[in-house]
Amino acid sequence: MKVLKVLGAIAFSMLTMLTQAQEIKPAEVKAIMRKVADWQMAHFQDLFSGHKEPHHPLDWTNGAMYTGMLKWATMAGDDKYYSWLREIGKDHNWKLYNRRYHADDHTVGQLYVELYRKYGDEEMLSPTKEQFDYILYHPSKTSLHWMSPYHHDRWNWCDALFMSPPVWAKLYNVTGEEKYLDFMLSEFKATTDFLFDKKESLYYRDESYMGKLDNGTKIFWSRGNGWVFAGLVNIMNELNPRSKEYKYFLGIYKKMASKLIEIQTQEGHWAMSLLGDEFYPTPETSGSSFYVYGLAWGINNGVLDKSTYGLAVRKGWKAMVGHVTDEGMLGYVQPIGAAPGKAWPDKTEVYGSGAFLSAGSEVYKLYGGE
Repeated sequence: MKVLKVLGAIAFSMLTMLTQAQEIKPAEVKAIMRKVADWQMAHFQDLFSGHKEPHHPLDWTNGAMYTGMLKWATMAGDDKYYSWLREIGKDHNWKLYNRRYHADDHTVGQLYVELYRKYGDEEMLSPTKEQFDYILYHPSKTSLHWMSPYHHDRWNWCDALFMSPPVWAKLYNVTGEEKYLDFMLSEFKATTDFLFDKKESLYYRDESYMGKLDNGTKIFWSRGNGWVFAGLVNIMNELNPRSKEYKYFLGIYKKMASKLIEIQTQEGHWAMSLLGDEFYPTPETSGSSFYVYGLAWGINNGVLDKSTYGLAVRKGWKAMVGHVTDEGMLGYVQPIGAAPGKAWPDKTEVYGSGAFLSAGSEVYKLYGGE
């Protein structure tokens, strides 16, 4: 029996090495991205996460999807993706979603700024700028402590660091007005000082998870940290790499990147509870796609060493592609939540597609795509 186990382990190891040795072809990356993008557009108004109604087009779920769809649109060679995204903005008069301060309702602003960059139409930018100016001059004074009065008016949950800060960074970049950068940096630092575990180099989802254990491990939610990791990239894309602000975000990014390659599973994904993979063996593709996106970006931008991080990207991307159905649906996307949970091969979510398309955009570059 022991001999059989040893032989099986050797065979698995050889198969893994063979799979990892296979180079990723840019044309194949582009083809699977197109399939996922087309499926998601066709199923945009489906019911997800057990909801009885489709997500509102300006909801954070779709806002996250748009960030990836935008990256695909720049690669696709087909204006239908830009046209589809532009119609969403036009249909809603380029307004952010309902809540003035809530980071989730700012997410769609990432779409608006990018479309403004492409088309130069001030109408696309004005409502976001007006709302952010109001926040600047009427900043929330609430505590970051969970369940304090109006606590969601500040970024006191880690998901928020993907939703709102990149919009502030983009607005700074396109207007040249440093007030947007200064506000974003101040609030980002406050959240990081509050939620970042320096020993583990990971973020708690919010204060309510601090001090709690799940099967003896600290609770670091995979998608929550994926939101942060991708958000860091989306922020740094807007900053001068020589600036002190860029270096601040890069410092956090590198700490997280180093931790992430330590805890990647043998299969290539990241466990839903990042430190508890033995208790959460089910793949989860939204958080994992964000990690592939962030790590590939780091190699492409010369801030991560390919010999150290390249294997993690290759394993991760191949794992993600393995969970795309023949029709183009990305499976194993955890439904809306705030903690480690469950995922299924036949269930997806719009933000999962956005994460996958973001990952593909950087993997494509990494393997020679132009």
